[in-house]
Amino acid sequence: MHNHPEAGKVYLVGAGPGDPGLITVRGVDCIARADVVVYDYLASPALLAHARPDAELIYVGKKGGDHTLPQEGINALIVEKARNGAVVARLKGGDPFIFGRGGEEAEVLIAAGIAFEVIPGVTAAIGASAYAGIPLTHRDFTSDVAFVTGHEDPTKTTSSVDWKALATGIGTLVFFMGVKNLPLIAANLVENGRPADTPVAVIRWGTTPHQETVTGTLDSIVEMVRKAGIKAPAIIIVGGVVKLRESMQWFEKRPLLGQRIVVTRARQQASNLVQRLTEAGAECVQCPTIKVVPPADGAPLDRAIADLDQYDWVVFTSVNGVAYFFRRLFEKGLDVRALGHLKTACIGPATAAHLRSFGLGSDIIPTSYRAESVVEAFAATPVAGLKILLPRAKEARSVLPVELTRMGATVDEVTAYETLQAQSDTDALIKRLDAGTIDMVTFTSSSTVTNFHRMLPPDRAHQLMAGVSVASIGPITSQTARDLGYTVTIEAENFTIDGLVKAILHARG
Repeated sequence: MHNHPEAGKVYLVGAGPGDPGLITVRGVDCIARADVVVYDYLASPALLAHARPDAELIYVGKKGGDHTLPQEGINALIVEKARNGAVVARLKGGDPFIFGRGGEEAEVLIAAGIAFEVIPGVTAAIGASAYAGIPLTHRDFTSDVAFVTGHEDPTKTTSSVDWKALATGIGTLVFFMGVKNLPLIAANLVENGRPADTPVAVIRWGTTPHQETVTGTLDSIVEMVRKAGIKAPAIIIVGGVVKLRESMQWFEKRPLLGQRIVVTRARQQASNLVQRLTEAGAECVQCPTIKVVPPADGAPLDRAIADLDQYDWVVFTSVNGVAYFFRRLFEKGLDVRALGHLKTACIGPATAAHLRSFGLGSDIIPTSYRAESVVEAFAATPVAGLKILLPRAKEARSVLPVELTRMGATVDEVTAYETLQAQSDTDALIKRLDAGTIDMVTFTSSSTVTNFHRMLPPDRAHQLMAGVSVASIGPITSQTARDLGYTVTIEAENFTIDGLVKAILHARG
């Protein structure tokens, strides 16, 4: 925990209506500097990726019936954390000051003498209506709009909602949290003078890949919503502007809307693939992330660093190899001068670029990991009788040491880092496969197939994958998948991320 000399501070952050891209730049900044992030079920889990690795993340529930912590408990929690000097980001779905109870939290902070800021967010009214293709105001239809809570029981004798004024005096009405009360809302509006044929839209899970919109009129919408099985969270829009959706809807037309696709991790490729599939409307489930950590047994690396003067060459095979080697070198109180007498080789330009960031050029850069290109690269450099240090991943392939040894070198392989799978992600993925809420798994290399297969319980792998499509980037990857018993349903013609996306869109088109 970072020690803040001053008392803590609370940021009441509007997290937006569901699409993680709709948070403000300022909101992301507050999450990134917080010691404690307090969030509820309406704030997209993807936003937590902006938090510091050492930040404390606290889930406070608030899903219908899942009141993990009542509002008073949440108030007490943020006050206590801030009093202890923490910077707290309180993420609230939508906008804190529009039916977000942010006003109550601010009052509690004022009473406790705690500094706070309010970061507005895109409210569901605006987010869901935009994603449904319904402008809330339009000069041909209306010049006023009202946001109303649909939460209160409209049969109460004294309602804080002025039904008469709403029914006849306002053009567009947006009801929050009102889907349960829809029959009463519709009846009250008609009773108070709003024509029964007024268009109505009900939008569930607005701005997310699960968005679903039902349109009708005040006298038909209740039956249509019942038929479609629409439940909370949903917003209701009443008014002539709803007609514009017929031509203006765009989000729900996206080709992969509602498809739940697992993206197996393959270095930098994953983020590009996630972006492309998300833009086409899919919900991407990132396959268990791989954590890179220092080796469990650091003695061999420490020995190699202590004996650097005995080596002639150091060969780096990955960016992580460079990063973890230097991290340990610096921890030992040494610096880059300790490598001054060594020749260096890096597999690939990214590794060479990372080495250069530490002030060291690379004498040799083989184009790829294939034995041929490594042999080719060293062909003009006699290594017979020389000592080569190879700091790398714990379970690295043996091509390199075998080839260099064949050329007469003495190779010391030392573990510079290990990769571990994040168990919590694995459990969550298996749960989703079990529940049948995954439509497709993508594989971008043979190693992504073997990693994925290793995660599934061996006795249940095929049962869990029943009914799940498999999309592969090319024939070699497909063969690995088939060897492990998977049926490949989609294969890219062009073996790139673009080619894979194209093949998926074509198959789903």
